[in-house]
Amino acid sequence: MMILPGSTIGIIGGGQLGKMMAVAAAQMGYSTVVFSDQKDSPACSVATEVVIAPYSDRVAWDTFKKMCDIATYEWENVPLNFIQYLEKENLVKPCSNILRIAQNRIYEKDFIRSLNIDTPRYQKITDKKSFFEALSLIGFPCILKTCEMGYDGKGQYDINFNDDLEKIWEESKGSEKILEKKIPFEKEISIIAARNSYGQFSTFAPVHNIHKDKILDISIAPADVSEMVSQKAIQDTRRIMEAVNYTGVMAVEFFVTYEKTIIANEIAPRPHNSGHWTIDACYTSQFEQHIRAICNLRLGSTACHSKAVMKNLVGSDVLNWQKFENSGKCKLHIYGKKTLKSKRKMGHLTTLL
Repeated sequence: MMILPGSTIGIIGGGQLGKMMAVAAAQMGYSTVVFSDQKDSPACSVATEVVIAPYSDRVAWDTFKKMCDIATYEWENVPLNFIQYLEKENLVKPCSNILRIAQNRIYEKDFIRSLNIDTPRYQKITDKKSFFEALSLIGFPCILKTCEMGYDGKGQYDINFNDDLEKIWEESKGSEKILEKKIPFEKEISIIAARNSYGQFSTFAPVHNIHKDKILDISIAPADVSEMVSQKAIQDTRRIMEAVNYTGVMAVEFFVTYEKTIIANEIAPRPHNSGHWTIDACYTSQFEQHIRAICNLRLGSTACHSKAVMKNLVGSDVLNWQKFENSGKCKLHIYGKKTLKSKRKMGHLTTLL
C-alpha cells in the first residue's frame, strides 16, 4: 500500500540522518514526528511534531505509534523490541529482522556468509580462552571489536604480532566480541541502494570512502573502480536486501582487494554518511529515496548530474569550515548539534566537480 503525501512519517532517532529524512519528507508534502531522547537533537529542529522520551519508554511508544502512518529509524542502536512493537501493525520499515542482524557483528557476518558473499575471517570471542584460540586461527594483523554498540571506531582494537595481548584483553574484556582478520585492501567502497515493497530496486554510483582515525573523512563519487567490481558489489547488495525482503535505503561497505575482488565489511539498514553527496549531486537524494521506498512510491532517478567529493566536519572542523571550501560549488551542511565533541560528526561539505 502506498503512503501518500499528506500522511505522517515517524522517524526514530534525532540525529543528522533523521534531520535529513525529515527535510526530504517535508519537500514531498509529508508531516513528520521525531522520537528522540533529547529535545535539542538536530531532527527535532525540523520535525512537525516530536516525542521526547527514553527509547525504552513503552507509554511513549504508544503515543508515537498513534501519530504515524509509517515509521522508520535513523540508527541501528534503537531498541529492537521498539521496532518489533511497531512491526506488529506493519507500521515500520525496514524490518526488525535486518535490524537484529545489523546490531550484532556476529549475526551480521553469519548472515552475509550464508548468502555466499565473502567477508573477512572472523571468530566469536566470549572469554580469554576463546580470544587466544581465535588469535591462533585468525592470525595477525587483526581487529578486536565489540559485537554490539560499536560505530566510528568505538570499541575496536587493532592487534599486531608484537602487541601486549594480555593488556589488550584486560582493557577490552566485559562484553561479547568478534575477532576479524585485517584485510589489506586497495580501497573501501560503499553501495547505497534502495528497494520498495514491490521489489523495485535502484542503486547510486559506488562511492570511494577514506577514513581518518576510524571515522569517515572523505567520500569520492563515483568511485574509480572497474565495471566488474561495481556490478559485483551491486549484485551482492541486492542479494542482501532481497534475502530479508528489505524496504528502504541500505548501505553496504566493501573492501576492494589488490586482486580486484570484493569483501563485504558492514551493513547499515538506513541512509549512510557515505551517501550524503547525493543531496547535492544527484537528481534524487538518498533521503528522498528512503522516503519513497518506505512509502511504496516509485523510486526516483539515482543518476548524478555532477561528480562530488564529500568531506565530513568532525569536532572543531565545524568552527573552521571555510578553510575546507575549495570552490564556489561547495555545499555546506551543518547539523545543529549543541555540543561539540572531538570525534563527533558536526556537519559536512560537498564539492561538486
